[in-house]
Amino acid sequence: MTRNKKWIAIFLLPGVALFAYIFLASLLVLITTSFTDWTIAGKLSFIGIKNYVDLFTADKGYLTALKNTIVWIFLQSTIHVLFGTMVALILAKKHWYSNAMRTVFFIPNIISSAALGMLFLCILNPQFGLINNLIKKINGDFNVNWFMDPKTAFLSVTLTWLPYAGLVTILVISEMSSISDEIIEAAKVDGATPLQADLYIVLPLMRNIIGTSTVLAATSMLQKLDIIMMTTSGGPGVRTMNMPMYLYQTVFSNNNFGLANAQGVLLILLGVLSLVIIRKLYRMDDED
Repeated sequence: MTRNKKWIAIFLLPGVALFAYIFLASLLVLITTSFTDWTIAGKLSFIGIKNYVDLFTADKGYLTALKNTIVWIFLQSTIHVLFGTMVALILAKKHWYSNAMRTVFFIPNIISSAALGMLFLCILNPQFGLINNLIKKINGDFNVNWFMDPKTAFLSVTLTWLPYAGLVTILVISEMSSISDEIIEAAKVDGATPLQADLYIVLPLMRNIIGTSTVLAATSMLQKLDIIMMTTSGGPGVRTMNMPMYLYQTVFSNNNFGLANAQGVLLILLGVLSLVIIRKLYRMDDED
């Protein structure tokens, strides 16, 4: 037994060393340099927690980015996951259109974010966009710049990803296939309607996979950069700014690496906090 443990340790060593070199060392550098004044033209110097203080006191744009990110995490964890789960429950009934609808519903998830952003730029274009032209035909003169109007920008950006919950649908349908038909049939024999069977039998059994889908949906908002860059670049002003976009601008526009690394640390902490909250809400560590 001791000999087996020795060989296991030897085989695991390269993977552990690679993980430590790529992730742990990078994380250590990120945290350490977040306490420094580090710009492309200046000399790296220790300044304590000044970067963190500046983010929350001197930089109101970052507070807006933080608020927007939290709102998007909440919307993605609730509406996005709920919609994807509802579609999964419908398609799992094996209607004649289920397979075709499953494929069509998943298509936006396999299109690159850049292409999806360009698609919405065309659909919501104020001059020749589909939406504006359709409203003009119904209601006469109409001209709204959806992505650049402060009243509509946040909603317009949100709709570029919120309804497309194909990944959630596929994950839930896959898990539903593991539920024995005998359980559902027994519920029907006892007088349960299809809706009651879904609410009181299927959904509770789907707790872990729905929780996993929620984690994936929430954490995707912590790396949502490309669509925002393609559509609004965080504008108008900072109306649609989020934490990844703000970090990008801090690095490539302001060349302030110390401040950007402080933002990176906060981004990681928000991700860990989101993960802990979701796991607690769904009781993912509990045994069924």
